[in-house]
Amino acid sequence: MIHINQFHGKRIHMIGIGGSSMSGLAGMLEDNGYQVTGSDNTRSYLTEMLEKKGIPIQIGHQADNVEGADLVIFSAAIGQDNPERARARELGIPEMERSTLLGQLMEGYSKAINVCGTHGKTTTTSMIAEVLLDVGLDPTIHIGGQLDYIGGSTRVGGHETFVAEACEYHGSFWEFHPTIAVVTNIEEDHLDFYKDIEDIYQSFARFCRLLPNNGYFIGNGNDPLVRRLMKEQHCSVISFGLTADCQWTAYNLSYDARGCANFDAVFRGKPVAHIHLNIPGVFNVLHALATMAACVVAGASPEAVAASLQHFTAPHRRFEHTGDVCGVALYTDYGHNPAEMHSALQNAVMQPHRRIWAVMQPHTYSRVKTLFNDYIHCCDLADEILVTDIYAAREKDPGDIHSVMLVDAIASTGKSVHYTPTFDDCEKYLREHWAPGDLVITMSCGDIHLLNAQIQRHGDHY
Repeated sequence: MIHINQFHGKRIHMIGIGGSSMSGLAGMLEDNGYQVTGSDNTRSYLTEMLEKKGIPIQIGHQADNVEGADLVIFSAAIGQDNPERARARELGIPEMERSTLLGQLMEGYSKAINVCGTHGKTTTTSMIAEVLLDVGLDPTIHIGGQLDYIGGSTRVGGHETFVAEACEYHGSFWEFHPTIAVVTNIEEDHLDFYKDIEDIYQSFARFCRLLPNNGYFIGNGNDPLVRRLMKEQHCSVISFGLTADCQWTAYNLSYDARGCANFDAVFRGKPVAHIHLNIPGVFNVLHALATMAACVVAGASPEAVAASLQHFTAPHRRFEHTGDVCGVALYTDYGHNPAEMHSALQNAVMQPHRRIWAVMQPHTYSRVKTLFNDYIHCCDLADEILVTDIYAAREKDPGDIHSVMLVDAIASTGKSVHYTPTFDDCEKYLREHWAPGDLVITMSCGDIHLLNAQIQRHGDHY
């Protein structure tokens, strides 16, 4: 089996370099002395950021992009029929999947903290990374999002602590080498790859079996499947949650006017630090408790963790306030399955608002089909709902699912919902119907955040 260390100083070509994880890995490889090139179907702020680092990027996948490369890296979304992969095979250029690369990069770290779960991974990983930086542990970091605190999604640090987001899609995290696993939740998603929720559970179980005997399993004690997984562990188990039966929990929990939590972090019934968060929502209380548990295991004091968390701001596209137009507050969120969108709207409800407008960009045909009934109610907390066309991502239109079907199903529940297929349609409808004091939140891991940028670019005088 090939190893990334064999190619130090050589040219690494990355197909799909504009992805959240791939772009971070590209930066990490560049920082470690590899010659990186890449290609992607579309130009984005991530490709532009990499180009500013001096990484050459071709827009469009073409066979000659790989010529002269020593190794080709591709993500799970890039099939074997991709012209660049096909040409690499013709030329005998070795290939490596993205998750294998990330797993190889974290080999040998005594504190390899991997954060997994159906949702909450990026925020929790970011929290842990920022805290460990603040307490001086010099972590190497890989996050599936952009964190201003580290100037992007990756950081090359020392050789003891590695903090990484561990994604379950296509079993990517099976390639990793965790010594500390944080499991935020286990729910239905990625049913284009997994058969059902039991199949998803077994995937998480397989990942956790990678933990060494002297490792740590840190899990959400309020999630039934995570509790089940705890019972199977052969290493130390630490639970966190909002109930007294969890080892790490919150006492005296309250929220300020923006929905940001204040609470005492409690370990085994004993208060050890007071936490005041600067980001809203009950889910961020859980993320903070998970962070406390992981960072204390890694060697930080509870007081130092609490001090760092007080200044934490979420990664981009995680309930991000992008600006105000016409007296309307604009937010965007990466939530792309129904549970995540519901959580984002829980945060929105806690903000000052007149009416809440939820702009949903359904993500992938397979996800909309398999979670259709959940999509119908995920925006129930909103006053008005706009639904764009489905964002295809890696998929082709099967012809048997359409956003109009989702709009009709939501309308049958009595909710006010509107089909606005394009960003121009969304902006036009919003500007014709919103009023000062309203709150608009755009939701998807597609390109819906560009709608915020478009509205703000046009400003108050449309």
